[in-house]
Amino acid sequence: MKKIVHIIIGLNVGGAELMLKRLVLHSQKKGNFHHEVISLTDLGLIGKDLREAGIRVYTLNMSSLLSIFSIYFSLRKLLKEIKPDIVQTWMYHADFIGGLVAKSLDIQKIIWGVRTTDVTQGGSRLTVGLRRICAKLSYSVPTHIVCAAHVSKDVHIKVGYDASKMYVIPNGFELDKLVATEEDRNRIRQEVNIPEDAIVVGSVGRFNIVKNQKFFVEVARELVKTNPELIFMLVGRDNTVDNHELMGWLREYNLIDSFRLLGQREDIPYCLKAMDIFCLHSKTEGFPNVLGEAVIMEKYCVSLNVGDSSLLISEEEILEKNSSCVDYANKIILSINDKEFLDLKKINFRKKLVIEKYSIGRSVESFEKIYG
Repeated sequence: MKKIVHIIIGLNVGGAELMLKRLVLHSQKKGNFHHEVISLTDLGLIGKDLREAGIRVYTLNMSSLLSIFSIYFSLRKLLKEIKPDIVQTWMYHADFIGGLVAKSLDIQKIIWGVRTTDVTQGGSRLTVGLRRICAKLSYSVPTHIVCAAHVSKDVHIKVGYDASKMYVIPNGFELDKLVATEEDRNRIRQEVNIPEDAIVVGSVGRFNIVKNQKFFVEVARELVKTNPELIFMLVGRDNTVDNHELMGWLREYNLIDSFRLLGQREDIPYCLKAMDIFCLHSKTEGFPNVLGEAVIMEKYCVSLNVGDSSLLISEEEILEKNSSCVDYANKIILSINDKEFLDLKKINFRKKLVIEKYSIGRSVESFEKIYG
């Protein structure tokens, strides 16, 4: 049985981390490959989940990039002990460090992971520079480069990545976990004091400049001018009343009573069920997991045209990437005024397409083909 070691910068909740967890657990369960995971920093919530599921997880406790040299040698020592057949790295930092270490140990199959699209949107100068370095190393270090989205592949080829090694494997959804009942919907609404008949416009994502929560707040400011009864829900890490920056925006626009801030949750399907319209407003995305989850949860969606969002929802639900908050608000108003905006036939058709194309089973099969 081939042994695969996954290397990632950290294991807190995020799109890449959740995909790693799904891939490892579903592939390990099939019994064809053995998986172990190395976090360059700490254990995180995903690391705890993996350990509880019986996956061996190592942590190297990197505190900053100043410790990169000591981490390099710690990782090299650890990989020599584990003796993997395949090393799979996730995102630029792990691609760079993990790739070089694996190459130095003459590991024959090194799989890089590209999850982002435009790192110039909110990414640090260091990350942008690291992408340039990885582009040059892509010709000599990895044997395969797996992108989460077609748009990510195109962008990285343009910045110099080796096109001959690049594959696209979209994220896979665990369909059995994306379920919620009317009781779940009502419970979430009651928990945060939302009237039963209120229309809820919601969003899910960690508070981050790339996720662009400020744009969502500006959209809400436009919407309440004509629809003051609307309720807005923000779910995700740091979307809480303790976030002074977020609360400052809500105070400035007199929106505190209109917003419900739920923070990081483990019951995302229930939160999606409590929404009527789901919004994706990121500045950039690769494969937007939560947009697919919203479709599977039968939500009407409004999204900027970022990443592979156009593969998940219909044209009528998408706005151009540079659309204004007024344009975005008008799209939501049209949806609310359209008596068919919750037309189950349309919603179920999109849901069926997403389920057919993007199940976790299909993703695991694609990765296992690369594992060989």
